[in-house]
Amino acid sequence: MILHPQLAQDCFIVGQFPLSALLLLNDSQYPWFILVPQRQDVSEIHQLSASDQQQLIRESSLLAACIEKEFKADKINIAALGNMVPQLHIHHIVRYKNDPAWPAPVWGYATAVPYSGEFAASLCANMCRLLAYSGIFQPHANLSSVEP
Repeated sequence: MILHPQLAQDCFIVGQFPLSALLLLNDSQYPWFILVPQRQDVSEIHQLSASDQQQLIRESSLLAACIEKEFKADKINIAALGNMVPQLHIHHIVRYKNDPAWPAPVWGYATAVPYSGEFAASLCANMCRLLAYSGIFQPHANLSSVEP
């Protein structure tokens, strides 16, 4: 798996779509998932091939629909910033009208509050179960010992 060191440090690996790794950011204040297309030296969506761009939209849409329903979100924020981590990665953040940063962006609002290991493992396993119906998602091999 191709993963920038900052993403490897800050996230749990949930699983793999055909194009993208699925990560969970280790911040319990928001259900925050990240898709990382597994392509070398790509920092922008337009740098992907046309078929990879289409696959990324399919994966992003599937993930967004899943987390919107599962977490009963008021809004899903989807963004590809890359200012701090140059590897292309797309944030999918569940937002609520009563969350700490609403309606402002979550970036820089507060210091991350890490998950407990057990809760992170449970959340990752639940996401794998929810995404299994798609037929295109593979869970990470060792969800019982998730580590950021």
